[in-house]
Amino acid sequence: MIKFLRDLAFALTIVFVFTTLVLLLAKAPPLSAYYHIFMGALGSWSKFSHVIKAWTPLTLCACGLLFTFRIGLWNIGIEGQVMMGAVFTTAALRLGLHDDMPPLILGFSFVAGAAGGALWALLAGYLKTRGGVNEIFAGLGLNFVAQGIILWLIFGPWKRPGIASMSGTELFPQGLWLTHTSTLKLSPMGLSFVLLAVILTALLLRYTRIGLNLKAIGNNSAAAYLFGLKPDRYMLIAMLFAGGFAGLAGNIQVTGVYHRLLPAISSNYGYLALLVVMLSNYNIWAAPAVAFFFACLNTGSIQLPMMLQLDSSLSGVIQGSLVLAALAVHAWRLRTKERKETSPHE
Repeated sequence: MIKFLRDLAFALTIVFVFTTLVLLLAKAPPLSAYYHIFMGALGSWSKFSHVIKAWTPLTLCACGLLFTFRIGLWNIGIEGQVMMGAVFTTAALRLGLHDDMPPLILGFSFVAGAAGGALWALLAGYLKTRGGVNEIFAGLGLNFVAQGIILWLIFGPWKRPGIASMSGTELFPQGLWLTHTSTLKLSPMGLSFVLLAVILTALLLRYTRIGLNLKAIGNNSAAAYLFGLKPDRYMLIAMLFAGGFAGLAGNIQVTGVYHRLLPAISSNYGYLALLVVMLSNYNIWAAPAVAFFFACLNTGSIQLPMMLQLDSSLSGVIQGSLVLAALAVHAWRLRTKERKETSPHE
C-alpha cells in the first residue's frame, strides 16, 4: 500500500508539473485555471452530475482494459468497442420503438450493447491469435471501421426523416432512456453497472483461476504453455471481457446521456481509459479514483474558455500533457522494475 501511494503521489506530481507548465506557456494564471477547473467540475450538483456521466463509461472501459493488460494485450481497439456497443444498443432500441414494453426493450439493449462490444473485441482477438496481426494495429483499424459504420448509419439507413447531419439519429422516446434521479440527474442503473463491474473485475482477477491464468500467461506465455495453458484461448477470454464492458459503456452513452447515436458517441473515453489504467498502476481499486480525476478535468476544463477567455483548444492541450505525463510515469515504472530484476540484491 505504501509503495502504491508513493507511486500515485509521484504520478500526480508529474501531472501537476506538466499541466502547470502548459498553463504558463499559454500565459494563463495556473491558480485561477485550477480554481475554475475545480468549480467547473464540482461547483454544483448539476456539474457533479456531468462528472459522473463521464466517470461511468470511463470506469467501465478501465475495468475491461484490466483484463487485457493482465495478459499483456494492448487493447487500443476499445474505442471501437464502445462505438459498436452504441450501434448494437441503437439497433435494439429501434426494434422496440413501437413496442408497448419499454423496460423490456431497454433491458434487451444492455445485452445487445455488451454483445456488440464483445463481438468487436473478439474480431481483434481472432486477428491477433489466428492471423498474427498485432493487437494494436488490429484495434486501430477496427476503430476506423467502427467510426465509418456509425457515419454510414447516421447519414444512411438511420438518418432522421428528411435530415441527415452530424447531430445524429432521431431522439428516442423517454421510455427508452435510463431513469435518473430528479435532483442530481444521476442514473442509479448506470452507477449500479459500475459498482458491479468493479467488484466483478476484482473478484475475477484476484480470486479465480481465470485471473491467475491471465497473469501467468502475461508474465511468460511460453512457460504458461508448458504448464498446459492455452494463451490464445485466454487472450480471447480477456478480449471478451474488455469488449463486453466497453459495449456496456457505449450502451450508457446512448440510453443515459445522448439518447441517440452520434458520430462522437464514444467521446474518446476508450483512449482515456488506457491512461486511467496506466496511472492507477493496473490496480482495480485505484482505477475508479483516477477515472474520477480525469472526469473532473474533462468536465471542468470546459470553463477555461468561458471564465479566462483562453483558447478553447487549451483544454485539449492540457489533456495531451496528461498523456505525456502518463507515458513518462509508465516508462519510469518499467525502468524501475527492470532495474530491480537485473539487480536483485539492491
